[in-house]
Amino acid sequence: MSADTIRESLEELVQIHMDLLAISKDKTHIVKEGSIENLQKLLVKERKLLRLLEQAEKKRQQAVHDWCEMNRIQEEAATITNMLKHITLETERVQLEVAATKLTEMITNLKQQEQLNQVLISQSMQFVQLSLDLMSPTLTSMNYGVKNETEVMNRSVFDSKA
Repeated sequence: MSADTIRESLEELVQIHMDLLAISKDKTHIVKEGSIENLQKLLVKERKLLRLLEQAEKKRQQAVHDWCEMNRIQEEAATITNMLKHITLETERVQLEVAATKLTEMITNLKQQEQLNQVLISQSMQFVQLSLDLMSPTLTSMNYGVKNETEVMNRSVFDSKA
């Protein structure tokens, strides 16, 4: 087993992360629009991609496990840096390094986009809560209960005699 299998699994993960990033950007626009129906449809697509991501990650882990066994390296030491040290073919090494770098960049971009979405959703929730608070009456603005006695006491002498 060569490092090509690992590189291919990394490239598959990169592609899935690119798809997730596109969905995340769409999510941003949908949250700004406030379309719950479109958001629900998008979340279904996102869940499907997440299942694919889990499967691809299992493939990658298995490829790394197999490569470690073949090269007599402990799996705990199977970092990209250590693997690159053990790969003798320059082209394989460069391709694996490029794939790992792309994956890292995609994960970082996706994380930033999801943080933006989290902030937007949080602000939307705050707006909804503020709107609900403004629409619901407070105890002081309600016309029920005991009238304020100071209004009666502040009548002028003319009003009470008339």
